[in-house]
Amino acid sequence: MKIITTLLCLLGGLAMAAEQQISLVIHGGAGTIKRDQLSTEQEQAIKQSLQDALNAGYAVLEGGGDSTQAIIAAIKVMEDAPHFNAGKGAVYTKPGKHELDASIMRGSDLQAGAVAGVSFTKNPIMAAEQVMLNSPHVMLAGSGADTFSKLRGLEQVENNYFDTEARFKAWQEVDAKTRAKQAETADGQDVLDAEFKFGTVGAVAFDQHGTIAAGTSTGGMTYKAWGRIGDSPVIGAGTYADNRSCGISATGHGEFFIRYAVAHDICARVRYQGKSLQQAADEVIMQELNEVGGSGGIIGMDPQGNPVMVFNTPGMYRGYRTPEKSAVAIYGDE
Repeated sequence: MKIITTLLCLLGGLAMAAEQQISLVIHGGAGTIKRDQLSTEQEQAIKQSLQDALNAGYAVLEGGGDSTQAIIAAIKVMEDAPHFNAGKGAVYTKPGKHELDASIMRGSDLQAGAVAGVSFTKNPIMAAEQVMLNSPHVMLAGSGADTFSKLRGLEQVENNYFDTEARFKAWQEVDAKTRAKQAETADGQDVLDAEFKFGTVGAVAFDQHGTIAAGTSTGGMTYKAWGRIGDSPVIGAGTYADNRSCGISATGHGEFFIRYAVAHDICARVRYQGKSLQQAADEVIMQELNEVGGSGGIIGMDPQGNPVMVFNTPGMYRGYRTPEKSAVAIYGDE
């Protein structure tokens, strides 16, 4: 009997050891986010949306769901909230429309899916998942991506569903500057100045099986040229996940994140150089990007389920939840 009891205790201990710490980290964009730019009501609404996203994603993990479904649940909440530049609340392109991008990646087998320039799919992150699961491709763009998502049964909306007054005002500011200069396109700095933040939403999750998944969704950059694609749907730039190293979702000036392959670079430093995720992210975001004027940040998860949040801007909408703690924040000094 003692032998049987000992074996049962040993097996029980092994089963508990096999269970991983579930955790979730999210962001809602990084940029020039300062206290004097938000009213108390706006700040509370944004933090509530971040908490809602955390709760939705974490509930999936607590229920035994996988990390992919957890990040989709979290990102959908932010896509449906008007506070973020993704889904409802997406910025306007130069012609005054909305073109949205999203991507998702699973760290257990490096499967990935992305959509770029969709105009009628209500939740682009779900379209990215369908590309990953039900197509031989990694990325679909434009009308083809919308058609594919419609064929997969995803909800479609009119393009004006994504309209919000705040985003329209930002578009008007850049449009007025552009017309005053009688230029073909807005000056790059004008575009960035009109942005209250670099808008993107993202999530990285770690499930009970030890699988990391990452996803990112965005409306892009205010007054972007039609067809412009940033880093959010680019695997290795705005999104990356590999159980052997880390999961990353980025937000910032997409052109820099593409050129420096930010998401993959961070994970490569972890995998090949043996650095911690915190150290690798600090090197890329706080050193390399800073030196070339690349603004933004990342959220990440290491193979032990530890969340990381790094940004070189005054603020980043962000939050994380583990079995021990949950927190949301906006400003750099929080």
